[in-house]
Amino acid sequence: MAEKRAGILQNKIYLYLTEFFAGMSVMAVELGASRLLAPYFSSSQIVWTIIIGTIMIAMALGNIYGGRKADRDPDPSRLYGRMLIAALWIAGIPVLGKYIILGISGVLVVTVNHNFLIWAAFLACMVIFVFPLFLLGTVTPSLVKYTTESLEDNGRTVGTLGAFNTVGSIIGTFVPTFVTIPAVGTAWTFLIFAGILLLLSGIYFISSHTGLGKMAVSGGMFALCCIFGGNGSFAFWETQLTYEGESVYNYLQVKEDEEKVVLSTNVLFGVQSVMRKDDALSGMYYDLAMAAPYMAGVHEKEKIEMLVLGMGTGTYATQCERYFDNVEIQGVEIDGKITGLSERYFGRDSGQQVVTYDGRAYLQAVNQKYDVIMVDAYRDITIPFQMSSVEFFEMVKEHLTEDGVMIVNLNMKGEREGDINAYLSDTIGRVFPNIYTADEEGSTNRELFASKNDGILQRLEENRGREKNYDLAEMMGEVSRRLVKYTPGEYVLTDDQAPVELLGMGMIDDLIMDEASYYREIFKREGFRGLLDHF
Repeated sequence: MAEKRAGILQNKIYLYLTEFFAGMSVMAVELGASRLLAPYFSSSQIVWTIIIGTIMIAMALGNIYGGRKADRDPDPSRLYGRMLIAALWIAGIPVLGKYIILGISGVLVVTVNHNFLIWAAFLACMVIFVFPLFLLGTVTPSLVKYTTESLEDNGRTVGTLGAFNTVGSIIGTFVPTFVTIPAVGTAWTFLIFAGILLLLSGIYFISSHTGLGKMAVSGGMFALCCIFGGNGSFAFWETQLTYEGESVYNYLQVKEDEEKVVLSTNVLFGVQSVMRKDDALSGMYYDLAMAAPYMAGVHEKEKIEMLVLGMGTGTYATQCERYFDNVEIQGVEIDGKITGLSERYFGRDSGQQVVTYDGRAYLQAVNQKYDVIMVDAYRDITIPFQMSSVEFFEMVKEHLTEDGVMIVNLNMKGEREGDINAYLSDTIGRVFPNIYTADEEGSTNRELFASKNDGILQRLEENRGREKNYDLAEMMGEVSRRLVKYTPGEYVLTDDQAPVELLGMGMIDDLIMDEASYYREIFKREGFRGLLDHF
């Protein structure tokens, strides 16, 4: 039989509510963890695996510890004290979490040779999230001790606790994703759920007339966390950001100077869009990609129908409309907030047609054929597997006219055998008979052109010869010189097997290690003091 309960614990509803809000907070913290780590390490399946794995370890250890503690010391003040500590720890994450992530990254970048992102994400998750979730893992076994009055009703009591925990977990899954993170951001999501746990603990201590001084101190610490952690800036070292915010899908950052406007969805690496303010050709990937309309006969046809899957800020579409008066462009972008930013900061015409939808789902929903289909949905290692398979590219092929051209922006070219670009290119080679690539100089971008038409190079030259804009004609000549015919190999991605996260992680690892080699040499020669002197 359970120990005699005092004060508010005599009401089982309060105990059930404790289980409910504990379950809700665990899931909210898990989802918040993904958003805290995503700007630094991406939101790939690998990062999600690390988050889920470490949190499950924490919860399992908490269950074991909580059960043993409840048997040895059944004082409820211990449980609500642990919840209080967990609440303050969670409230401190918006204040210190980003510094911990960058500190761990800084140490690992000069000390590890492989799998940097995996180790950095894992250690960051362990340091930041394991302890508070370990404490929350003690809630369920402790509450079983306090709520079970006899063996006759223990099954019903434990089942009710489990139901409250599950319902709380369900709500804790939906509320951060659809309400708090889009409305107030990741930082305030942590603070809101930390406040719920703090309030729950406070009700117990106040009702039991114990720990009032502890609650006063905790309330002051929570207030400080709200003051110093509520701004939610991930790139805290940036002093002149034009915009920083979050959407359901991404962390979003806009930087601007006299020459350009830049969109990034990742703090540590990766620029997603660049718009030059002078409207001049820059040699960047969207300039190279303009060869696709020439290959499709832009100066021969009355109208060119184009589809952009992964519209982003609309840089490519805007440039095509600027230089060609006979193009009609349909954009598809899954993140509606990026579409809004494109009008506000990147000069996208509000009259451009943009649908907020997944690219593959859009192809499944329409029957129209296009002269050019641009696939620009690959961002750092966040590559949608459903838009990288043979089945997807077959769908693209079905939506192209007989002389249509697909252009794919491969943003991580590399030299490793069997890297992500080799898989993507070989997969495309299973579908299209004619494939050519052109690299953007000074970056990791590679443009891939694919078509059923054998004469796309000849058509490029013919339409370039009709181009009246000298700069654009010169650019197309440069693209023509860079084009290399691609001979497909044996690598292939399918809907059933497309390990794009692991492949992308390997590529990013190579890029990071290459960039870090300079600092690693300094570290070997001069240690941390030498590193600090060079920053």
